[in-house]
Amino acid sequence: MIFSQNHRLLLPFLLLLLSTGTACASLPKGEKRQIDRVDPPFWWVDMKETSLELIFHAPSIGVAEVTIKETHTKITKITRPQNGDYLFVELEVSASQLPGMIEFTFTNKAGRTISHFYELKKRTQTGYAQGVGPEDLIYLIFPDRFANGNPANDAVPSMNEKTADRNVLKARHGGDLKGISDHLSYVLDIGSTALWINPVLENNQDYESYHGYAATDHYRIDPRLGTNEQFKELVASCHDRGIKVIWDVVYNHWGNFHYLHQALPDSNWVHWFPKFTRTNYRTETLLDPYASEFDKNLMSNAWFDKHMPDLNQNDPHLAAYLIQQSIWWIEYAGLDAFRIDTYAYPDQRFMKELNERIRSEYPDFVLFGETWVQGSPIQAWFTEKNGLNKAFSSELHSVTDFQLYYAILKGLNEPFGWEEGFSRIQMTLSHDILYHDPFMNVTFLDNHDLSRYYSTMGEDMVKWKMGLTLMMTLRGIPSVYYGTEILMKNYANPDALVREDFPGGWPGDSLNKFVPEGRTALENEGFNFYRNLANWRKINSWIGRATLTQFVPVENTYVYFRHDDGHTVMCAYNLNEKEVKLDLQRFEECLRGRTTGKEILTGVPIEFNSTLNLASKSVSVIFLN
Repeated sequence: MIFSQNHRLLLPFLLLLLSTGTACASLPKGEKRQIDRVDPPFWWVDMKETSLELIFHAPSIGVAEVTIKETHTKITKITRPQNGDYLFVELEVSASQLPGMIEFTFTNKAGRTISHFYELKKRTQTGYAQGVGPEDLIYLIFPDRFANGNPANDAVPSMNEKTADRNVLKARHGGDLKGISDHLSYVLDIGSTALWINPVLENNQDYESYHGYAATDHYRIDPRLGTNEQFKELVASCHDRGIKVIWDVVYNHWGNFHYLHQALPDSNWVHWFPKFTRTNYRTETLLDPYASEFDKNLMSNAWFDKHMPDLNQNDPHLAAYLIQQSIWWIEYAGLDAFRIDTYAYPDQRFMKELNERIRSEYPDFVLFGETWVQGSPIQAWFTEKNGLNKAFSSELHSVTDFQLYYAILKGLNEPFGWEEGFSRIQMTLSHDILYHDPFMNVTFLDNHDLSRYYSTMGEDMVKWKMGLTLMMTLRGIPSVYYGTEILMKNYANPDALVREDFPGGWPGDSLNKFVPEGRTALENEGFNFYRNLANWRKINSWIGRATLTQFVPVENTYVYFRHDDGHTVMCAYNLNEKEVKLDLQRFEECLRGRTTGKEILTGVPIEFNSTLNLASKSVSVIFLN
């Protein structure tokens, strides 16, 4: 039911009924006879899933009869939604269908016709949908704030926000796809093997359109960032350099200026309340055996914000629209993985169907969900084959590992204890028994929603280095937020403060931190540490899947090993203000009699006796001979 302030959304449907009096009314006289829009705009032959639902839009098209001049593609179902300006046509595209144009004919009651040619393309992408894994290192870029490669697209008069202004915190600043393309050599130089770009779909909102999480067109790159073709070229350029590309997707909501929301095909596409109601963000209600239906409804169906309508994925036509646009972008651009925003909030059976469809079409493609939750069981519940969700397996490969994020940040900033300090990290990792494959979890120290890592470490370089080493050498797929390597800092209050411009990314910037000369001595120290560690990990990709053996932290020290049949690395941390001597007999099961090695962070040879000296507030990563 639609209430009070939402009556305007019923207006198109009411006007249609009042003006026609019947579902079979003819097209208005003098109406321009053409199809305004079709989604998806085109498709491909030889897809594994042969069913395809097209959404046609034109004035009063919902009353038309439709036929197709094609023997290998059949119309299997026609749906006439509430809004008569839409028509849903479901096709069966057979395996024998050849690429080319297929002709649709729409006929109204008076016999007048409209023809529309729809293209089925040949699949031409190769070497894409590679997925990501523990061998990778993800570099996360906020596109509006990384680099401005084309100032000409900063202002687009047709958009609701027409200008860019770097002096306004939540305005658009002008970063774009070309800016990212121009700095791919930098991204590669610092050891990245995958690029996660915050959303780049059109966000034609009237304010805060810079962040990308309120899409207004699911088939169009925001013109202030570039074009569809430029995005496709960016992905190809990344692949040429050995960099995978992760697409940031949102299924829970869209922007209230979305062209489909402005004239909804059906009011059922959005969840409605008598007045604006915000989600309670209580993810635990989804698995809580004692949760009320009231709280579960608020969690899943209430809105994130007034400008972010909550989508009802239980509507089969909306579900088809969301799934098809996902597959369209994978096929069109050659993507490798999805990071799924607000994963816990959409209907979970829909998410399972989405994951199954994508994995069926692209077996190596990887999907990981944002699960900003408290507690390992809640986080693990969303992943595949976990044994916790008794109803179904989600088919989601992995999640963003907030539990390890909390453990590292708290662990490095609190006094050592039974459950505190390094013990917190060790105990969190012991929860990995909850996951089918914890090595696929995406680990991080900050991101576009969180306070900058250097700030959360109190701008302490020792702790900063320790945390990075933990993330790079523990299990999981590490993800690093742009600027971490040059000690960018700030607190997420508001979150726009941690989405700063990368100095040097704009023409005329007084500082250019992409190059050593533009960085301070301290920033270069951090940059060189990060770059060396990241590239060591890239060269030694075996570590991603190597066995992890950890030892219970003792007296503010923490030791673990990564090892396989041909390699062993010992990681040792000391947060004490004094030197500590480790008794190596305790670690013999991993040392196995080896007495020499090399410290990878310094290049210094190491000889073991019965003890290992750890300097005060230090980390050692030793490659054993």
